[in-house]
Amino acid sequence: MNILFLSIGDIPSIKHREIYPDLMREFIKNNHNVYVICSREKRNNLATEFVEEDGAKLVKVKIGNITKTNLIEKGVSTLLVSIQYKLAIKKFFPDVQFDLIMYSTPPITLVDCIEYVKKRDDAKTYLLLKDIFPQNAVDLGMFTQTGLKSAIYKYFRNKESKIYRISDHIGCMSQANVEYVLKHNSELDENIVEVCPNSVDVVDMSVDAKTRENIRKKYDIPTNKKILIYGGNLGKPQGIDFLIECLKSQYNRDDVYFLIVGDGTEFGKLESYMKAEKPMNVKLMKRLPKDDYDTMVAACDVGMIFLDYRFTIPNFPSRLLAYMQAKIPVLACTDPNTDIGKVITEGGFGWWCESNSIQEFTKIVDCICSADLKALGDNAYRVLNEKYSVSESYNTIVNHF
Repeated sequence: MNILFLSIGDIPSIKHREIYPDLMREFIKNNHNVYVICSREKRNNLATEFVEEDGAKLVKVKIGNITKTNLIEKGVSTLLVSIQYKLAIKKFFPDVQFDLIMYSTPPITLVDCIEYVKKRDDAKTYLLLKDIFPQNAVDLGMFTQTGLKSAIYKYFRNKESKIYRISDHIGCMSQANVEYVLKHNSELDENIVEVCPNSVDVVDMSVDAKTRENIRKKYDIPTNKKILIYGGNLGKPQGIDFLIECLKSQYNRDDVYFLIVGDGTEFGKLESYMKAEKPMNVKLMKRLPKDDYDTMVAACDVGMIFLDYRFTIPNFPSRLLAYMQAKIPVLACTDPNTDIGKVITEGGFGWWCESNSIQEFTKIVDCICSADLKALGDNAYRVLNEKYSVSESYNTIVNHF
């Protein structure tokens, strides 16, 4: 098949170890022709570029800034992406007839581009549903369903409904996502909505004891304490205020150490907290290159996930997979609507509490200090192989075609 994959994210190389390049490589391995349209934001000062590598043809489209910017620029840039991608397809792939279009959310505004190619080529379509927008923005108070901001919500809600309607199949990150989508979009045929989670080309990223010690020394991380790491985006969805309260609650401990690595719109809030409080058992670092970050994760004892308690949609952060590949257990502090905590606890590789209870968080930290972390980490890697291998996602998708 000729596969067109559309992603609003930046895919620097098909060789990268990330969820979308991993999935595209799986298609290539199975003798499909893969064409990718991805973005490079204006701040990078790079023009649109066509690249061919390892069996994939990539067009990196210069778009406006969508991340790390103000809401106005983000909104305008997001609205223009569909037009820019359509023009790129016409320019770089004018004679290619696509059999399958795959695309991920965010954003839902790619719908017009998808519809254009679907009609032009009579192609099948598969949505990889990674977020439920605009409801997630409503949950965080960015949009409202009534009042002055309701027009914005209604516009995006119409786009969301349309992208569902033109999708022949919708792959959700978890069963809770499937149930949510069907409940709130009753017009959908339940047979087209299924679980197709974030997945990776499974690689054992764990390290031995000596390497772990050397990595901790390199980054000035204690070698004699349990290290709990949070890595990734530091934005409003992560509920940074609750994370800070959790850190404050652990000041009196000398057996645990918290490592926060990432960036995002709320990084400044964490930075201000660190300067004001100067906690002895917390370290804040900017985002690292992926290889360095993966190695650092493997040198820690437990990976942490935080989600804002206000969410009514069932988020399922992809950072979970990095922890599982490193063979470390996971502590998730989330809203009660996501089922990521259920996946972790039923899989026997970690703990979950609601992200409004400092007391429960403290109890789990106590458990961590006496737990068999190696056994839990081995369970994480086993579940990763069983449920989150990219080959599983590939089979789920191609079985329809």
